[in-house]
Amino acid sequence: MTAPRILAFAGSLRTASFNKRLVHIAATAATSAGAETTVIDLRDYTLPVFDEDLEAREGLPEAGRRLKELFRDHHGLLIASPEYNSSFSGVLKNTIDWVSRPETDHPPMSGFQGKVAGIMAASPGALGGLRGLVHLRAVLGNIGVIVLPGQHAVAKAHEVFKDDDLTDERHLEKVQMIGRTVAQTVARLHEHVA
Repeated sequence: MTAPRILAFAGSLRTASFNKRLVHIAATAATSAGAETTVIDLRDYTLPVFDEDLEAREGLPEAGRRLKELFRDHHGLLIASPEYNSSFSGVLKNTIDWVSRPETDHPPMSGFQGKVAGIMAASPGALGGLRGLVHLRAVLGNIGVIVLPGQHAVAKAHEVFKDDDLTDERHLEKVQMIGRTVAQTVARLHEHVA
């Protein structure tokens, strides 16, 4: 097969998001492991709150179509998820909801089914976003994503990030391992399929 294609993003819109920094680290490691990695910012894909009446009137929003195409065109996902009120963010759930919708030429879950995902989180809190990852894992698994068992939550993120660098070696290695593992797993799966 050609190089595994990995789509990487954070479930945060905030410019200085710890999770945006985190996903870049994982994406760089995936690239080093031989993947073609595309990092996107959900801020560039503004979507209305999912509403079936709106969808019935207007169809899938343009940003939703572009996102769905990106998801379909990649073999794996790297997702860094902030934790909001003990779960993952509304913008991430809204993205999943819109990308899961059917289109004329594509079934509803074509952007998710069979994809391999690595998930991670960073938070100023003591648990590092771990509770949100539990919910994210459940949602992704239910829509056909193969979520790798290894995940990582960076607690007290404000203390371990300096600019875009993760200064704690233990956290750094675990996040890099997620990126490498997604790339390697996708490569192995597609090698056996071929």
